[in-house]
Amino acid sequence: MQVQAPGKPIKKSPVINGADIIIVSSQQWYTDIGSTCKNIAHEFARHNRVLYVNAPLDRKTLLYSKDDINIKQHLDIINNKSETLFEVENNIWNYYPTTKIESINWIPSTSIFSIINKRNNKKFAADIKVAIERLKFKDFIIFNDNDIFRSFYLKEFLKPKLYIYCNRDNLLGVDYWKKHGVQLEAELIAKSDLTVANSTSLTDYSLKHSINSHYFGMGCNIELFDGRKKLDVPEDMKNLHRPIIGYVGVLTSLRIDVEIIKTIAKAFPDYSIALVGPYDLFKEKDQLNDFSNIYFLGKKPVSALPSYMQAIDVCINPQAINDITIVNYPLKIDEYLAMGKPVVATRTNAMEMFRGNVFLPEKPADYPKAIAEALVTDSDTLKEERIQLAESHTWEKAVERIYAAINKTLSN
Repeated sequence: MQVQAPGKPIKKSPVINGADIIIVSSQQWYTDIGSTCKNIAHEFARHNRVLYVNAPLDRKTLLYSKDDINIKQHLDIINNKSETLFEVENNIWNYYPTTKIESINWIPSTSIFSIINKRNNKKFAADIKVAIERLKFKDFIIFNDNDIFRSFYLKEFLKPKLYIYCNRDNLLGVDYWKKHGVQLEAELIAKSDLTVANSTSLTDYSLKHSINSHYFGMGCNIELFDGRKKLDVPEDMKNLHRPIIGYVGVLTSLRIDVEIIKTIAKAFPDYSIALVGPYDLFKEKDQLNDFSNIYFLGKKPVSALPSYMQAIDVCINPQAINDITIVNYPLKIDEYLAMGKPVVATRTNAMEMFRGNVFLPEKPADYPKAIAEALVTDSDTLKEERIQLAESHTWEKAVERIYAAINKTLSN
């Protein structure tokens, strides 16, 4: 089922070719988890030149994260004055800014915050200009991926042909962003030439601040997540007792409801519950350590995730319900479906589009019944239907909607 954007529909337009696109993001290029923005960058680069700019280092990061391997690399580049611009793929360059910005979110007044933030933005923009000149970018488009603060003034300082704000995560549900972001994100949407959003809820929110806001959805890497391929069972799953109920993704207290996992483990003591992904931020992990049928398998390379999903009998998304999750489109659902797996996921606004293809329990106590039904009703026919649904949610189709919105904006 295809979700239609709220408001007036956009007619399909030709793919944009030969443009220069600068991406600034709340995620660095070197992030090693699934990234909406990186997937969009890949799709842009099929027909255009793309400059993906890592965020500049701030004082707080330098103080508390200096031992992180990626931060160390960034520091080495700055301190050794080595190469800062790398062609990481065909038509994609990754730039490491050499400027350092101030950590200012502690400032209580948004007015004062904005004054200093503008200075940070000015330094960041001057740094980006170095890469622009080296690549000889002309009439470029800036695509701001949810970077509310550091890229707030880049439209003014860099004067792009088009400034696009991508609203793909409800950052205002996080205290850090809420403090100044409630005011500033609204202002950023209002002054952007175009806003695109990946969920209908975020589109509705964006439309309150700019009529030129459009839904683009999400995509799935169906070349990587191909459920029709037979993959080897990972070594650390070979001895798990079946059925295996599994979650693949980052385990964080912000997004995971530990009560759901506990309820499943209690209801199915003979089943294995496999949790695949980093769990550094999962404060409730200790609550699960006493369950002998719960297995924390840890972080895996993205390339290995299809093998883990295929080895699972029922894939789950035990999502907590809060201001962030209620509006977000969970990418992992498409990945699960692309692998042909039966899926049980907490019902949210964004999940309604999957009704009929995914079991949608509303509370922890509903999960065991949904899992039991998913196991009993699974079939090759349903597997193929799931794969075909995921294939309708490709990054190519998602970016086509962004292109359509760009063309419409430029023609007005």
